[in-house]
Amino acid sequence: MSPIQNVTVIGTGVLGSQIAYQAAFHGFTVTAYDVADDALEHARTRVAQLAPVYVADKVAGATAESTEAAAAGIRYSSDLAQAVADADLVIEAAPESIDIKRDLYQRLAEAAPQKTIFATNSSTLLPSDLKDFTGRADRFLALHYANQVWRQNTAEIMGTTDTDPDVYRSVVDFAGRSGLVPIELKKEKAGYVLNSLLVPLLNAAAGLVLEGIADPETVDKTWRIGTGAPVGPFQIYDVVGLTTAYNIASANPEPGSQAWAAYLKKNFIDQGKLGVATGEGFYRY
Repeated sequence: MSPIQNVTVIGTGVLGSQIAYQAAFHGFTVTAYDVADDALEHARTRVAQLAPVYVADKVAGATAESTEAAAAGIRYSSDLAQAVADADLVIEAAPESIDIKRDLYQRLAEAAPQKTIFATNSSTLLPSDLKDFTGRADRFLALHYANQVWRQNTAEIMGTTDTDPDVYRSVVDFAGRSGLVPIELKKEKAGYVLNSLLVPLLNAAAGLVLEGIADPETVDKTWRIGTGAPVGPFQIYDVVGLTTAYNIASANPEPGSQAWAAYLKKNFIDQGKLGVATGEGFYRY
């Protein structure tokens, strides 16, 4: 199997933009796709803002010239067929909705060449939930990025029982060549490794606030001092983004999750306080 070189990222939100830029910075030919031109304009802004961050964070090889060249090299498109016409790998970073993803994969199955590997970045859906929509279950798997991919540079790779082992190895190779540390899962697990550890922490923190036991600052301070961790759970919420937190909570029918979704909507979402991306969430930035 030929090494992956041409990469298309579907969905140009906060994480999708990071995924596209990380690949471009490491020398891949990248196309960023979104459904609307205004979304692509926002993506261009996000990508331009990442260039100096890579320099400031002293990412290996990051200079003013190399980071600006990476940003300039990304192609943007709102035409799906055009965006995937020569893709070796499509990374799907669409909203966490099975209906949206179902429609997207059905269209991708028709538009993309047979050579193209599809990878979902979904945090909450298993690849087996989506594989039947792809038209190529043997060339489909999960490739899960953490937010701030240049810092938290894990790439969790999880196939289904139908995933071709050569496809899996090709994506592991791509992850390593794009500056990431491949985390290989032996079988499917909702939440992968990272979120299987992280989500219980975030849920416990939410419960402490909802029950009136402690405020977010106290919870974070306790966690930082008690464990030596650099950030607390509510700082993590702000980095992940409160829209994502709200969407995940609202999709869970459990009463505690519904209460947390209502809390986030009233106190943050409705006020436009979405976390680091908007300059304010539980904290101001």
